[in-house]
Amino acid sequence: MRCRILIKVMTHQVSEKRWAAALVEEETRRYRPTKNYLSYLPMPEFSPFETEIMRNEFERLAARQPMDLLSMKRYELPAPTSGQKNDITAWQECVNNSMAQLEHQAIRIENLELMSHYGTNAWKVYNDNLAFMIELAQKELHKFRKKIQDLNWQRKNDQLAAGAKLRELESNWVSLVSKNYEIERAIVQLENEVAQLRQQQGEENKENIRQDF
Repeated sequence: MRCRILIKVMTHQVSEKRWAAALVEEETRRYRPTKNYLSYLPMPEFSPFETEIMRNEFERLAARQPMDLLSMKRYELPAPTSGQKNDITAWQECVNNSMAQLEHQAIRIENLELMSHYGTNAWKVYNDNLAFMIELAQKELHKFRKKIQDLNWQRKNDQLAAGAKLRELESNWVSLVSKNYEIERAIVQLENEVAQLRQQQGEENKENIRQDF
């Protein structure tokens, strides 16, 4: 009896697997993936996000031109050309240029001196701020990891509980099927007994009628 029930259950499971495999096969027949499966989408527009420097650089790359070298002209102190040796204005421009270069170098030296005097403390404060930010980020990360772990444990417990409930329902279903099978057998047996009794009763009635005549 139990073998018949198990055969029914296994047959039902096999039929479900075949039905699922048929659905998958039908879906693969309707959807044929291609190499360019995004061809139906429009090309993205990047120009609103490009700056002038980016556009120039893209054009240079498209033309396969080499990158411009670092210009050192701002640090040069050219003398007047041979045709301007006696031009006071040309010499005045050269002097102004040299004075600007000297002032620029003086400002750089001053910045370096300020950096050497105050830079250490500034970097210490910056590093302290970074350490504080890292600590906050690690605390947030730990908090989210704990939430994820708790959620995973909760999901696992729910799944285990659902599995136990499914096994219980399956056991109840098998028990009910077995009871139904027993009831069907009992009904068939009772029907056969009733039929035999009716047949026997009919034969007895016939025998009594014969005896009366």
